[in-house]
Amino acid sequence: MTETTTARDFFDTYTRALLDRDATAIADLYAVPALIEFPGQAVAVSDRAQTEAFFAAAVGQYAGVNEARAEIDVIAETGHSRWVDVRWLHDGEPAERFVYQLVLTEGRWEIAVLTPMDT
Repeated sequence: MTETTTARDFFDTYTRALLDRDATAIADLYAVPALIEFPGQAVAVSDRAQTEAFFAAAVGQYAGVNEARAEIDVIAETGHSRWVDVRWLHDGEPAERFVYQLVLTEGRWEIAVLTPMDT
C-alpha cells in the first residue's frame, strides 16, 4: 500500500466520523499521547477521553455541513509515520487546513500531531 493510499483510507474514515458527529469514533483515530499545536497554545493529549470530550464539544461548529472532503498531500513519510497536508472542503468550499502526523501504532494509523495551517 502506498503512503497516499494509506492516508486516503485513513482520511476517508476520519471524514465519515466527522460527518456522523461521532466523537467516540474520532477519538479512536488519535494516538495517546498526542499533541495539538494551536497558534499560541499547545494541547498535550494524555488520555483518550480528553480527545473524545474535545470533539464532543466541537461538533457544533460543523452544524449544517453535509459534505466534507479531504484533499490530501503526503509531504513526508517513513515506515512508521506519515505527514499529511489536508485541505478540508465543507460543502465544496475551502474550510480548514491542517498538517497531521500519522503514526503506526500496533498495526493501525493514528493522529499523533495536529497542526492548524493557514487556508
